[in-house]
Amino acid sequence: MLNYIIIYYLLLNIVSFLIMGIDKNRAKRGEWRIREATLWWLAVIGGAIGGYIGMRVYHHKTKHVSFKFGFPILTIFHLLLFMYLLKQLA
Repeated sequence: MLNYIIIYYLLLNIVSFLIMGIDKNRAKRGEWRIREATLWWLAVIGGAIGGYIGMRVYHHKTKHVSFKFGFPILTIFHLLLFMYLLKQLA
């Protein structure tokens, strides 16, 4: 079970990171964008860490107050949840 949780978080955070980069690239080119609701949904279900790192690396959504404060809060929550699950299942 622990392996599945690790794989889940790892894959979801990689996807979140990449989606931030894709959205930033599309924004620069004036193309169709990924909905903010999709970015939030990925963060809420466990991809907040990758999304937050993507925000910082790609300098994307850093001026939006909801992202600026919401993603770090979700990141802390998911880090704590992940550590709790590791402790409980190890």
